[in-house]
Amino acid sequence: MITLRSVLFQVLFYTHLIGQLLINLPVFFLRSEEARWRTVKGWARNSLWLLRHVAGTHSVVEKADLVPHGPCIVAAKHQSFWDVIALLLAVERPTFILKKELMGIPVFGWYAQNLGMIPVDRSRRAAVLPSLLAGARKAVAEGRQIVIYPEGTRSAPGTAPNYRPGIHYLYAELGLPVVPVALNSGLFWPRQAVRREPGTIRAEFLEPIPPGLEREPFIGELRDRIEARSLDLVKRAYAERPDLPKSDLVTRLLADPDPHPVVEERAPAGTQGL
Repeated sequence: MITLRSVLFQVLFYTHLIGQLLINLPVFFLRSEEARWRTVKGWARNSLWLLRHVAGTHSVVEKADLVPHGPCIVAAKHQSFWDVIALLLAVERPTFILKKELMGIPVFGWYAQNLGMIPVDRSRRAAVLPSLLAGARKAVAEGRQIVIYPEGTRSAPGTAPNYRPGIHYLYAELGLPVVPVALNSGLFWPRQAVRREPGTIRAEFLEPIPPGLEREPFIGELRDRIEARSLDLVKRAYAERPDLPKSDLVTRLLADPDPHPVVEERAPAGTQGL
């Protein structure tokens, strides 16, 4: 039954996504910014409605009021597509940092560019940071919130944390507070899988980290806060639904909250990595 509901959700979700992209295409770029955001947030709201009523997966986002109305950096754990949808709704005017390949997807890329998302070409390391900073400064000048996934990609729950130094580069150059976000979405919406687990996905915004920290203390503080709270949310998921499937990674995580060495990526001199 769960598999059937998951397949039905996938069909409806992508039909709705593609339909909204095509239906709004003729007029989207002519609308005011406020109207464009209403359209995008409406799609996100409908997507979570489908997730709840078709797959039986509820969504809870807590303490979103910790995000300032003006410019800031939101640094979130990234485990599934749900993270993007939830942050689109929780953050007032988000500017997502995303890989350049997504901007090349027909129609979707046009929307992302029009909404001011910041593409990152990870194949050109030396050019990444200048273009990233230019896009981020433009977003700040417009009063927007920058959303970044500091690990750079989606990772399954229990994977060794790999917080890349690009987040500190933005933090130091922009002089903005960073709002961490912990979550457990990968338990219910696993990457590269059709199955959607019934239950409650939870995300929680944490107290902002003020500007001014050096790289290592900042990365350590950000990582420790996000990982500790994400572990709490994983435990809560299993307390609420003991029969929730458990991967080997999650089993080890619950047995030993720090089963892996922290992975630290050292970028070539002058690039600082992402």
